[in-house]
Amino acid sequence: MKMRQLGALCGFVLLTLAALATGRPKLGPEQKCKSGPVDLVFLIDSSRSVRPHEFETMRKFMIDILNTLDIGLNATRVGVVQYSSQVRSEFSLKAHAKLDSMVKGINQIIPLAQGTMTGLAIRYVMNEAFTPEAGDRPKVPNVAVIVTDGRPQDRVAEVAAEAREKGIEIYAVGVARADMTSLRAMASPPFEDHVFLVESFDLIHQFGLQFQDKLCGMDMCLESDHGCEHICESSPGSYHCLCLPGYTLNDDGKTCTAIDLCAEGKHNCEQLCISSPGSFTCDCNKGYKLNNDKKTCSTIDLCAEGKHDCEQICVSAPGVFTCDCNEGYTLNEDEKTCAPIDLCAEGKHDCEQICVSAPGVFTCGCNKGYKLNKDKKTCTNMDLCKTVEHGCEHQCVSTPGSYYCICPEGQLLQDDGRSCGTCKSANIDLVLLIDGSKSVRPQNFELVKKFVNQVVDSLDVSVHGTRVGLVQYSSRVRTEFPLNKYHTADEIKAAVMKVDYMEKGTMTGLALKHMLENSFSEAEGARPLKRNIPRIGLVFTDGRSQDDITEYAKMAKEAGITMYAVGVGKAVEDELRVIASEPVEKHFYYTTDFTAISTIAENLKLNVCPEESQGEIEVKDPCACESLVEFQHATMSSLEQLNQKLAGMTARLEQLENQLLSRK
Repeated sequence: MKMRQLGALCGFVLLTLAALATGRPKLGPEQKCKSGPVDLVFLIDSSRSVRPHEFETMRKFMIDILNTLDIGLNATRVGVVQYSSQVRSEFSLKAHAKLDSMVKGINQIIPLAQGTMTGLAIRYVMNEAFTPEAGDRPKVPNVAVIVTDGRPQDRVAEVAAEAREKGIEIYAVGVARADMTSLRAMASPPFEDHVFLVESFDLIHQFGLQFQDKLCGMDMCLESDHGCEHICESSPGSYHCLCLPGYTLNDDGKTCTAIDLCAEGKHNCEQLCISSPGSFTCDCNKGYKLNNDKKTCSTIDLCAEGKHDCEQICVSAPGVFTCDCNEGYTLNEDEKTCAPIDLCAEGKHDCEQICVSAPGVFTCGCNKGYKLNKDKKTCTNMDLCKTVEHGCEHQCVSTPGSYYCICPEGQLLQDDGRSCGTCKSANIDLVLLIDGSKSVRPQNFELVKKFVNQVVDSLDVSVHGTRVGLVQYSSRVRTEFPLNKYHTADEIKAAVMKVDYMEKGTMTGLALKHMLENSFSEAEGARPLKRNIPRIGLVFTDGRSQDDITEYAKMAKEAGITMYAVGVGKAVEDELRVIASEPVEKHFYYTTDFTAISTIAENLKLNVCPEESQGEIEVKDPCACESLVEFQHATMSSLEQLNQKLAGMTARLEQLENQLLSRK
């Protein structure tokens, strides 16, 4: 169709030119050749070899062609580009919608009168003239008519080939000195239809004579009311009708009927045949899908393909599915999800105390302190002190389903929950507040850190034993590590040695406030008060506090924190006493020299558990009377405890013996 439009356009152009050359009358507007929409660009040579009167002949040549065309934005659009050593667009394809304004634009062209850069001009037409911005329309034929009188001064073959590949139909018209080889390099094939060479500009119109009958002869399909339903095919002086593929021409020779292969039984579909003119496709009934052979059908198994929303079991039928549930479950109202059958909730059980449900079944259990009998339904109370190895050092007390240990009067139950002792100091939460003010000085601060590590060496540090936290203060307060940071003495000592000296002021009151509100919080590792783990705070300072300490020292002691105060050098004794817990003499220490604080560290542990530490500060003569009396009392106490243990073991042996006899 594109070639027919191009041929009709150019043929009619040439027909008109031939009429002008032979004296035939011009076609009137009603006789214009209806070639269909075409985008046409004239590329005219205005080099210095084209004389002024020759350029005027070329100008008239273009105007005469325009008079034969059906000009309009929806019909034929025309653009003009002239070139010499440079290229200039005179007007684009979208510049003019009417013939009069287009003729006026051609008459205003001023020749460039320079060289002959034909290749440059073709590239401009390809990249600029035939673009949407310049008015080029999609799916509309592009035609370029090149008129030149000489040999190009640049290469044209490559750029012309590129233009033709982009769909531009090129006609090359050579005048006088034009080079035939260059014309053929530029023009579209076949050359006999697209290449023209005349001797002078005065004869430029003659190249259209040979196309008059061929290109603008009457087309019966276009000029007559042929009545063909599908396709009209012209022949000289006549036409005949054709049908599209899949249709057959009726007896009237004009209308067409679709060929229905399904109705004629000319198919091999297993289930459904869908007809289209002259062809068919196969399909399947609902619930089936077409196989790869496009003829046979297979059942659609939505369950197997996972195209369902059943929670448990999918039951497939062709193209559909239903849901079901596993044993012990029932299908919900949504017919997709399943709910467990709870026999306990429905009362369908015979358990004496506790019913434990599982989907569709149940098991029985007992309340705390009871055990399930052999019938797996009823329960019996059990005394764990008599049935388990409780490990209580003194006495085991049974509770339903549990037990606890107690100690004799004057002794405390230790953290293992079984043994008894006179002191529970092994496990404490200890926070040390060390003075990092500028009066301490760097070398003394290192001694302070060694003092801290001496204290740590005296403690049983572990996750469930003693926990240690460290806070440094000066004009501000900084937690060096909280109680829950480290769990071994080596880790704590290594962290202490890495602490940086703060310098500046001495805000002891602010440090006490920080310790009370933060350091002994459970968030920083302090264990809950209900566990009765002793909380101990140790303040180390070398001078007078620059803020009030009274309020927070009092609040700390009221909160159950045992406070120790250690002073060095210029530390104020009154402040140390305010900080220290009662009895004050056992909870505050002072030395004038930093080098002596190691002695304080050695003695400090003695007050943590006075009953157990007494021997460390006083070595007595074992032969003295008091020593013999103490030894006698200690021995009697140990024998009494031993007798209690033997009595417990005897009772246990009797119980086991009775159990063995009852089984016989």
